[in-house]
Amino acid sequence: MNRYQDLVNAVKELEIDFQKFYERGQAAAGTRVRKGLSDLRKLAQDVRKDIQNVKAERKAAKSGS
Repeated sequence: MNRYQDLVNAVKELEIDFQKFYERGQAAAGTRVRKGLSDLRKLAQDVRKDIQNVKAERKAAKSGS
C-alpha cells in the first residue's frame, strides 16, 4: 500500500497551489500545479508498471507450482 500512499501524498501536495491558482489568480501556482500533475502522471505510470510486474510474477509462480 506504500505506492497508494505515494499517490495520495502527491495529490495532497498540489492542494495549496490549486487554491492559489484558482482562488487567488496566482499564475506561478498554475505552473507548479502543471508540473505536479506531470510528476503525478509519471508516478501513476510507475505504479501501473509495478502492478503488471506483480501480476506477471504471480502468474509465473502459479504456473510453476
